[in-house]
Amino acid sequence: MALEVIRILAHPPAAVWQIVGDVGRTDWVPGVAHCEVFGDIRRFTMTGAGGLAERILRRDDDAMLLEYSVIESTPPLGSHLATIQLQPVESGTRFIWRTAVEPSQVEPFIAKAMHGSLDLLEQVLGTTGGRQ
Repeated sequence: MALEVIRILAHPPAAVWQIVGDVGRTDWVPGVAHCEVFGDIRRFTMTGAGGLAERILRRDDDAMLLEYSVIESTPPLGSHLATIQLQPVESGTRFIWRTAVEPSQVEPFIAKAMHGSLDLLEQVLGTTGGRQ
């Protein structure tokens, strides 16, 4: 089963994409102590949780779409594929985040992380006033 979180953000898609589409930017992801990007690999050091590596599979500025997969984690995942898609709506941006992950036992943790990231993203956007 895939997780899906949809949230309407009261900011223009370009302002949201400026943050989310920058694969090295982590101020909207709770718990990230450090991030490095090497080509299509993004490596995180997570506060109290060790390291994590993701492969960026697709980053499309025109479609405002980011697709990535966790390739290293502790504990290891059987599989992981996530997609973030931004869509313009009258009130701002529809943020659609889908994640398929195995084992399914980690879904509650992943869902909590997705919601926490969106909460922090709204704070970051509020601080910047949604400027592009």
